[in-house]
Amino acid sequence: MTAGTADAVGERTPVPQTPSAQQALAPQQPVRTDAQLLIAASVLLADAAIAARRTGAELTAAGGSWRVGLQALRRPGWAFGTALSAARAMTNPAGLGIAANGGLVGETVRSLGAATRRRPACVAMAVDAFALRIEAAAREHPNLAAPLAKRLTDAVVAGRRIEVVRAARELVDLLGVTRTLTTFSPVIMELLALAGLLDENPTNDSFAWVTLAGGVPTTDPLLGLPAALIRHLNPGAGRAERCEADAMLTRVLARSGNDIVRYIDDISALGNHGLALLRSISCADGTLRHVLLLPGTSFGRLSNSTPQDLVGAFDALLRTDTTYSRSAKQMLLRAGVPEGAELMIVGHSLGGITAMNLACDLDFVSTYRLTHVVTVGSPIDTKRPADPTTRVISLVNQHDVIPGLDGRGPASANDIPDSWIELSWLDETYDYPLSHAPQAYADTLRSGDVPHRARVNELITRYDGEIVGNQPYLLRDK
Repeated sequence: MTAGTADAVGERTPVPQTPSAQQALAPQQPVRTDAQLLIAASVLLADAAIAARRTGAELTAAGGSWRVGLQALRRPGWAFGTALSAARAMTNPAGLGIAANGGLVGETVRSLGAATRRRPACVAMAVDAFALRIEAAAREHPNLAAPLAKRLTDAVVAGRRIEVVRAARELVDLLGVTRTLTTFSPVIMELLALAGLLDENPTNDSFAWVTLAGGVPTTDPLLGLPAALIRHLNPGAGRAERCEADAMLTRVLARSGNDIVRYIDDISALGNHGLALLRSISCADGTLRHVLLLPGTSFGRLSNSTPQDLVGAFDALLRTDTTYSRSAKQMLLRAGVPEGAELMIVGHSLGGITAMNLACDLDFVSTYRLTHVVTVGSPIDTKRPADPTTRVISLVNQHDVIPGLDGRGPASANDIPDSWIELSWLDETYDYPLSHAPQAYADTLRSGDVPHRARVNELITRYDGEIVGNQPYLLRDK
């Protein structure tokens, strides 16, 4: 179903009809709860889960406090009664459950409880909150409600790992890897958070709780590796070298202009093997402005000599000062872009994350006037520009897995700032990675199935003018 068809279906209003006697006597179909009500309920459960977890941590910390120990020496009867009540509350399944957490003792007790498959109240409520998000997403994405897909999500919620593996294997056999991944793309963060919350590894729990609360994760979802460790896997001060465009890139750039589709075409022609482009435009008002085009990730290897690799992508999600952002700043310095110059950055995938990382850099926005950030298929929703006047425009194909990796997917209760413009759609490029490719984004915007091309072009009209420079740069880690 195309985006235009989807809009038409969404706007269609059913005509009320008087039920016949046969219809009146027929069994009533179960009423489906509205997705927004499910999201609202998940927010309440998430708040309760976080409060219960905090209570368990405070009780655990109090139990090991020297002040409590001193009071116990002075008032042993009181200490015994208090300890008994606290222990009952923190171990009773009708209370907080195995609620100890925090500190060496608390984390040890919590890990033992997880190994015995006993869920504390906070985890049970968190699991229910995630389950409600998944159910809400299934209202908008019927493929999630298909029997085999629901079997997998139900198994994840229940913590039945063998059943998860079986269901996943059957789905892959039936649909293939890419279509299976696309089916679960609306709730991929919820599924990762649930997997981390219900396993015996305490190091990845932080990812689950941050995702539940709508914060910025500082660890990876699988092993719980901290951002500091990932930073060490992505070393380098960043370097930018001027280079010449090849014949194909030259042809693409020759027909470019201040048009979002043309910008995405340019990024596609740059590829994802280290090239980026700095464009200079003599604008209609006589001002010389600049546009920085940043491509996305190369999936060939985990790490390579350019910032456009998978390690760089994980690093950029968790931090703002990365090899890619430093290389981009080197580009502008080598090109001699003067301080105070107006700049727009257009980025696809990792390039869009890097554009937002530069927007978060106070030194960068103090040096250049960053007027616009346009991201294409990028997970940027946890980042906030240092300059509130920077216009953020996010383009999202809802079949694309990547934009949801920031934790804010279709099922998330968290939203973006009112000043941002997010333009999303559903098109026929269902499978990932096709749905993530810059060509797919450009083709949808070019086709006119969605009206977003004209909307974006209207927002960037200050960059209308004559292109007076197109300089590619090869970016290196070091």
